[in-house]
Amino acid sequence: MSRPGHEPPGRKRPSFIEQARRAQIVEAAAEVVAEVGYAHTSFARIAEKAGISKSVISYHFGGKDEILRLVVTRLFDRGWQHMEPRIAAEKTAAGRVRAWIGSQLEFFQAHRVEFLAMSEIMANHRGEDGSYAYSDELAEEVDGIAEILAQGQRDGELRSFDPRGVANIIVRCVDGVLESWAMDPGVDLDQQTAVLLDFIDHAIGAG
Repeated sequence: MSRPGHEPPGRKRPSFIEQARRAQIVEAAAEVVAEVGYAHTSFARIAEKAGISKSVISYHFGGKDEILRLVVTRLFDRGWQHMEPRIAAEKTAAGRVRAWIGSQLEFFQAHRVEFLAMSEIMANHRGEDGSYAYSDELAEEVDGIAEILAQGQRDGELRSFDPRGVANIIVRCVDGVLESWAMDPGVDLDQQTAVLLDFIDHAIGAG
């Protein structure tokens, strides 16, 4: 998970009531995407889930694209708020990596519906040029873990390896664990997290 994203530029800051309505719509959209998938999510389904008219959605949002982007970026923001203090509290590079991965999985486990929606959107949403819309955020996550690993090497804590290459592998392993949990809610995510963290410890530890 990358650092927090931002609201679309150029929009006047909404009032408290407008913020509450927008949050309601975004939450309803997340539920719809998680239930029926990215391709079948529409204003009509979001409106029905939220118990409002499509015109209310149109008043608050310029289109479905804006809503779906907020489903992802708001989950990023909330997730990072959960993760950051836990990472910062650790004194070693290995501890910070463990805190990053462990707190991320912990957060997603507590927000399964939003995670399922985010996964659908990130896998299917494209930019105007056809590129994946969240490639920068994914690269930022790899960069963040790579920075921690590189510092651990400079401190003599971790063995020699390519920090960015290993960070990329760690992120992909996390994706694999989350994918198995997304497809089967019976997967014990706590147990899988423990196995993954043990694997990472052995992969990066000073030899």
